[in-house]
Amino acid sequence: MDTNSFVLKGSVCYNTSPQEVRCVEGGYAVCVDGVSAGVFEQLPERFAALPLVDCGDQLIVPGMSDIHIHAPQYAFRGLGMDLELLDWLNTHTFPEEARYADPSYAERAYDIFASDLRRSPTTRAVVFGTMHVEATELLMDKLEATGLATYVGKVNMDRNGGENLEEDTAQSAADTRRWLSDVADRYDHTAPIITPRFTPSVTDELMAQLADIAREQHLPVQSHLSENPSECGWVKELCPWSSCYGDAYDHFGLLGPRTVMAHCIYSDETETELLRATGTYVAHCPQSNAQLSSGIAPIRRYLDLGMNVGLGTDVAGGANLSMFRCMADAVAVSKLRWRLVDENLPALTTQEALWLATAGGGSFFGRVGSLAEGYEFDALVLDDSKIRTPRELGVWERLERYVYLAEEGGSLTRKYVSGRQIDLCIHSLPG
Repeated sequence: MDTNSFVLKGSVCYNTSPQEVRCVEGGYAVCVDGVSAGVFEQLPERFAALPLVDCGDQLIVPGMSDIHIHAPQYAFRGLGMDLELLDWLNTHTFPEEARYADPSYAERAYDIFASDLRRSPTTRAVVFGTMHVEATELLMDKLEATGLATYVGKVNMDRNGGENLEEDTAQSAADTRRWLSDVADRYDHTAPIITPRFTPSVTDELMAQLADIAREQHLPVQSHLSENPSECGWVKELCPWSSCYGDAYDHFGLLGPRTVMAHCIYSDETETELLRATGTYVAHCPQSNAQLSSGIAPIRRYLDLGMNVGLGTDVAGGANLSMFRCMADAVAVSKLRWRLVDENLPALTTQEALWLATAGGGSFFGRVGSLAEGYEFDALVLDDSKIRTPRELGVWERLERYVYLAEEGGSLTRKYVSGRQIDLCIHSLPG
């Protein structure tokens, strides 16, 4: 499609609030210059001249934002799932990421990652690279070629990285500035994000320098927070001056509405209030948290407090790219938390999981994650016709079961980012 003004006709569903969805069977989702003009039961005359894409009875939903994922870890997903976080990092993650010093390896690995992400339900992503400038620029090149909208970070780590994955403090900051200079004004859909890996691998001196860079260049930030009890204890030893783990970032001005902190499982009242007050985003990664024995984040509590929350697949702690699997896992672990940890926090609903995957995480990118008027037109068209049933189902029931049965017979047939149709064909991406 050459124009980003058009109409999609099908069974439309999107959130109007975290708890509520709007469904329009045989509805019209209108895109004008890459922005949603609204969803209508009957097509208004003023849009009658726009190209019409008749999707039949297929489902039309907002695009999904994965706000925490590690591109270099995609190569070993599904391995080491019997380990806890810190052992897993030292055994699998750090040795794998050290391999990205070799551009030829990075080329092969990132080609696979970018190709698969393009064909996934994800329309936007917040992505970790490695500490290697050349490999990170290669990753950005490949993600730009997908047409997806992404933030990509060159990871910084000047302590506790193990062999071949630890930078000199001054060199880490200098390499970050060099990387930012290299990629300035280079992309249309791919942008840099400052990425201190997490407090145990970043000294206070480097954290301060990264904060200066973020402030000078008006850049967003991503990192990890309160994922594992051992990690939290380690931070207390490394930063005895901090009031909580989150303060180890906020002390340098690194929290705020342009910051994503992954996990936040063990955030106490002080840390939770700090995240709420600063508007920091929480990336909930339910599959990773379960598989690395980390725990279950109190997402109901965060939603009730009006905090910014989205979902992350957290590959390779999470084993796949499916945001539908991520949604299902978010609901499942919230039920376990309600039953086993705190019966005062009700489980999430599937409607709320859809919100987290779309508008919740999408808002980190701006007015993104809904098909309501004024949102950037990110959309997925889903064919559920091969998920067989003798029952007559409504639009929401069809979408609800798609969340759980996507891999059984679901198919992503079209995908749009800001009105641009994404090529879902399988082929290599330029490096």
